Amino acid sequence: MFQPSSRRFTLTLLLAASVAATTSLAWAQTVTHRAPVAVAQPASTLSLPFPALPKGWVQAPEVAARSYVLQDMASQQTLAAHNADQPIEPASLTKLMTVYLVFQALQNGRLQLTQELPVSERAWRTGMTGASRSFIKLNSRVKVDDLIKGVIIQSGNDASVALAEGVGGTVENFVDMMNRQAKVFGLTASTFKNPEGLPAPGHVSTARELSVIAMRLISDYPQSLPYYSTKEYTYNGIRQQNRNLLLWRDPSVDGLKTGYTDAAGYCLITTAQRPSPAGPRRLLSVVIGAASSEARANESQKLLNWGYSAFDMVKLFDANQAVSKAPVWKGTVNEVGLGRSSPVVVLVPRGQGGSLQSTVKRNDPLLAPLNKGQAVGTLHVTLGGQALRDLPLQTLDAVPSAGWFGRLWDALRLSIQ
Repeated sequence: MFQPSSRRFTLTLLLAASVAATTSLAWAQTVTHRAPVAVAQPASTLSLPFPALPKGWVQAPEVAARSYVLQDMASQQTLAAHNADQPIEPASLTKLMTVYLVFQALQNGRLQLTQELPVSERAWRTGMTGASRSFIKLNSRVKVDDLIKGVIIQSGNDASVALAEGVGGTVENFVDMMNRQAKVFGLTASTFKNPEGLPAPGHVSTARELSVIAMRLISDYPQSLPYYSTKEYTYNGIRQQNRNLLLWRDPSVDGLKTGYTDAAGYCLITTAQRPSPAGPRRLLSVVIGAASSEARANESQKLLNWGYSAFDMVKLFDANQAVSKAPVWKGTVNEVGLGRSSPVVVLVPRGQGGSLQSTVKRNDPLLAPLNKGQAVGTLHVTLGGQALRDLPLQTLDAVPSAGWFGRLWDALRLSIQ
């Protein structure tokens, strides 16, 4: 009786050459990377949450904040974290989810940038609570584009409510949409009670889950970044400045959002993109509970600088590049390439890229039909023998079933393996 066998594929990364050896049951290829090569683009899809670096690998700097997390979006690794899963009041960082749903509505055609939305009394009164308002007038009509600027640049509570009513019909419906989207993202600690982030019982999140929202916004709607990198704008005769101080200090910073309440302290989610020998690298930091607006900027800058200086980015495989070829049974072809739809990129401590190794594992046999993008294996990446990343590998092409004779012949061959 046939029992599925397990085949192991081992790849040691080389810069210039590979050596392949084939037997009846196993195949191996050797390649060593001595330096980052080619250009790695930020991944178009995110597998969240990102895995953390091995403990004790690289010492993170001291950060004067209640909690924080630093994420690398190209490699999809968490570089540093402290109390990242501790529930906190998200304050105006809440508006990242609000903006996500607004851009979702724009993409779906439910909103247009030039469309004018009414400013209800609820929206206007919410803007009168605290210092975060974009100075939209009661009973006026404001273009969606201006409301987005009001939310992002000025952190306007009034603009947030006006957009929520425009997308959801009512604030209550919109809040339901926020919480449903949180579940889609896989968030378990976040619950939203309003679209603007004013304190409310049960309105909570965590540094890590806020980073998930921010990364999904950047990944799914990169067209939002020009809004977040805008330093100032004028509306209704009033000049309004972005509260993210790093936009003036670090030219690589292009977002993202500030927040403050008495309970949350001073908060900042920052994203920056800088060049590297292997291509552009985007980092995202979340700092919660700093002592002042100056402190949240300084501590965020400290995290970003450390993240860029302490690591090298190494690109192992291009998007849709075959990491290995796998035999296929009962199909119209005898083998299929395994790879990923996004580049395979990892971060290593500065100067240690030559110690990278990877292993491809799959459970044989692979039986047709196979869909394109079907997960059939795992790429296990190690550094100096220490586990670094486990990444699913998918089929790069679809493999239909063979005719009845081909299926019968492969069934006979399998029975004697």
